Amino acid sequence: MSSDRAQRGLADILAKLDTIAPYVGERDAAAFAADGKTVDATGRCLQRMTEADIRICGERMRQIAREIPMQAIRGLGNLLRHEYEKIDLGTIFNTVRNDLPILRAACLRALKD
Repeated sequence: MSSDRAQRGLADILAKLDTIAPYVGERDAAAFAADGKTVDATGRCLQRMTEADIRICGERMRQIAREIPMQAIRGLGNLLRHEYEKIDLGTIFNTVRNDLPILRAACLRALKD
């Protein structure tokens, strides 16, 4: 994979992460789940983020974000695309709160290298 393609993919992931952050803001899990527009917008950004992740080699993403279960993130993308009725909003909320800040920092580091 070209380094340019990886750079574009990382920049795209960062853009989606930065879009999601204000959607969720300081809401708690219950407030997040109660706001359908926020849930839908967050889900769509996560879906797009997983598409960008797929464009980057899986091995490369594992090197970039060792702390994040990227296979699980990709699996989330599949659920969002194909089985959205099975999505657990608590899982989405926890992913946004706990995993995405770590992923964002890892992508920023990779772009600087």
